Amino acid sequence: MKVFVVYWHPEPQSFNAAMFRTACEMLAEAGHEVKTSDLHDMHFDPVSSRNNFTSVKDPDYLKLQLEEMHATGMNGFSAEIEAEMEKLEWCELMIWQFPLWWFGLPAVLKGWVDRVFAMGRVYGGGRIYETGVFRGKRALLSLTTGGPEEAYRKGAFNGDITAILRPIHRGMLQFVGFDILAPQIVYGPIRLTDEQRKQHLASYAKRLQEIAHESPIDVGIY
Repeated sequence: MKVFVVYWHPEPQSFNAAMFRTACEMLAEAGHEVKTSDLHDMHFDPVSSRNNFTSVKDPDYLKLQLEEMHATGMNGFSAEIEAEMEKLEWCELMIWQFPLWWFGLPAVLKGWVDRVFAMGRVYGGGRIYETGVFRGKRALLSLTTGGPEEAYRKGAFNGDITAILRPIHRGMLQFVGFDILAPQIVYGPIRLTDEQRKQHLASYAKRLQEIAHESPIDVGIY
């Protein structure tokens, strides 16, 4: 299986970094092909602009969707963006590894979506959801939270984690055709002992050994 792991965290010694390394090592050990984008190490620019393109259709007024469609027809995406798109198109499974910040994606990972999920190339022309460009591919969110698990249940003060992740699951990944696997969540790793953190990594490694056979989940709609 071809697996693309997109990762962002500012600290290379973080638990997120350990989860990223675990995924890459275990998937390779299981015989899968693995490509990665370590957005922090890449110094990836999250700001969507004319820098997304090698040339623009309208130099006087920037309408990103129109420029994305133009670039799709003219092979006009910048080398940085084209490289990410090619990994996206190549993979059969995509994993995003990140810390949940302010109930969503960190800015750099969200900016990666803004720049790489381009109209014309990744969606558009009726190619959304069940008819999306990436139908048949699967996606997995692997993340950490700051708070404990009990804070992310239905009725708890942070609310149900399923609802928190739905804008990402439904509004980003399913929108472009991905089937969704159950998220891999480690709640409040800073609150855990070293032994508990090791257990979480071992559990994730075990899951990844069989990830090719997992079935998608129903994330619901708004």
